[in-house]
Amino acid sequence: MTAPFLSIKNLGVTFTGGTRPVRAVNDVSLDIAEGEAVALIGESGSGKSVTMRAVMRLNPEKRSKLDGQILVGGRDVMGMNARQLSSFRGGEAAMIFQEPLLALDPVYSLGDQIVESIRRHEPVSRDAARARALDLFERVRIPSAKSRLDNYPHEMSGGMRQRAMIALALACRPKLLLADEPTTALDATVQIQVLLLLRELQRDLGLSILFVTHDIGAAIEVADRIAVMYAGQIVEQASARDLIRSPRHPYTLGLLKSRAHDAMVKGVKLDAIPGAPPDLANLPAGCPFAPRCNFADTGCQQGPIAMSDLSAAHQARCRRLDMTVPLDAG
Repeated sequence: MTAPFLSIKNLGVTFTGGTRPVRAVNDVSLDIAEGEAVALIGESGSGKSVTMRAVMRLNPEKRSKLDGQILVGGRDVMGMNARQLSSFRGGEAAMIFQEPLLALDPVYSLGDQIVESIRRHEPVSRDAARARALDLFERVRIPSAKSRLDNYPHEMSGGMRQRAMIALALACRPKLLLADEPTTALDATVQIQVLLLLRELQRDLGLSILFVTHDIGAAIEVADRIAVMYAGQIVEQASARDLIRSPRHPYTLGLLKSRAHDAMVKGVKLDAIPGAPPDLANLPAGCPFAPRCNFADTGCQQGPIAMSDLSAAHQARCRRLDMTVPLDAG
């Protein structure tokens, strides 16, 4: 069996800068094959972005503690020194941030930022780097690409800035692309365009993609597989098709029911998950979703809940899976 390109094993991230330690990510394991796109979904505070930033070692080192293992292309990210990390970031793995206006440097043109990134990682001339920058702008379909290279971030619309951010991320031909809610700040039409672009680039370039979102529709559009996070844990993962058709964890069921299909229909009540996520500095024993779960019993509140294999490619972290069997399964 081919080894995964990204392998996360038993990842834990604890923030220690406050009055109490906060266990933001707890025992997360996730594999992404070469050329595969995986979406991490869940509500705010579930640990999605913290998990992604851990892959790039971007969480504040003095105020956070990491344990577990992260391998990218067989290389141990946890064991990298500062020089190795500098080469790794942008070279083997690159990241697209949620708000490019904050991620891009406001005092340099977009073309200069891409040229600098290329020349930092590769011994190429400025002219060769600029030619690649132009090719990237054309690939991500920025109109008038040649003149746009001289634009500053504030001179472009949100959608064009995000395309420029994607071009910058791809500048040094990484094999792993991390996308942290890249369409959240965009209007619906532009969101769809950017999602389709990411999917096209993934297929054309053979990229492995980890895509963080709270939007189930976006996850379905981009991902081959979906992993659902809650209170710092992955509670279910499966192919996008299986997860949507046969969700098994009660939290996944709640997420899918809460999609606002009929939000504009008068008199239709929206489904909502009762309660609120737990305090990550004071996690309950047992399943963290138990206080909000309609199927929970006393056993759900005792001890850690293990991941159960429903099939070779479908797992869920729940001890009441007998209550969520699809009606047509029997």
